[in-house]
Amino acid sequence: MLTATGIKKNYGSLPVLKGVDLKIEKGSVMAIMGASGAGKSTLLHILGTLDTPDGGKLEINGTDVFGLSAQALADFRNRSLGFVFQFHNLLPEFTALENVMIPGLIGKLDPKKVRVKAKELLDRLNLNHRMEHKPSELSGGEQQRVAVARALINSPVMVFADEPSGNLDSKNATELHKLFFQLRNDFGQTFVIVTHNLEFASMADNKLEIKDGIMMA
Repeated sequence: MLTATGIKKNYGSLPVLKGVDLKIEKGSVMAIMGASGAGKSTLLHILGTLDTPDGGKLEINGTDVFGLSAQALADFRNRSLGFVFQFHNLLPEFTALENVMIPGLIGKLDPKKVRVKAKELLDRLNLNHRMEHKPSELSGGEQQRVAVARALINSPVMVFADEPSGNLDSKNATELHKLFFQLRNDFGQTFVIVTHNLEFASMADNKLEIKDGIMMA
């Protein structure tokens, strides 16, 4: 599903990633761990095509993603990849349902079909009674489930999550972790998750650690 070869990234004269090689199998849940400043989020952003490397190659589902034009890459990202962030990144002026729909509308899909699927996802995540609520009216756990639904709206082949349970209490964090595995089993998506949570990492199909800019098994 994903093959990264020799991924390098510098910030000024500081090398953050020093040649990361990584393979991720379709339908797997991978946890990426490491100390603060080790380069976990930088790597995740590159794997998710939100940032570009200074060297190396990245193939996702057979596509050399950094060989695409800027517009083609943006289209590929919208169509094929989903994202869940620590701070939700929900738009405060829109309802939960509208937030979930946004990637589908950006992708110029049929608005009626996008709305139906958004409702189905929110119902699947036990948020059918919160669809018309804005983010400020939702709990932290509910906001994160809305963010998960948004990540799934375009049926991506891969979902990237950066410390998705970092702002949740232990109960909501455990529920979110279980949810990722349920979704993998139900929809067949591949999940790549940066986390400090040892409980989740022990549940993952694969756990890798990044240390000093290099991936350790």
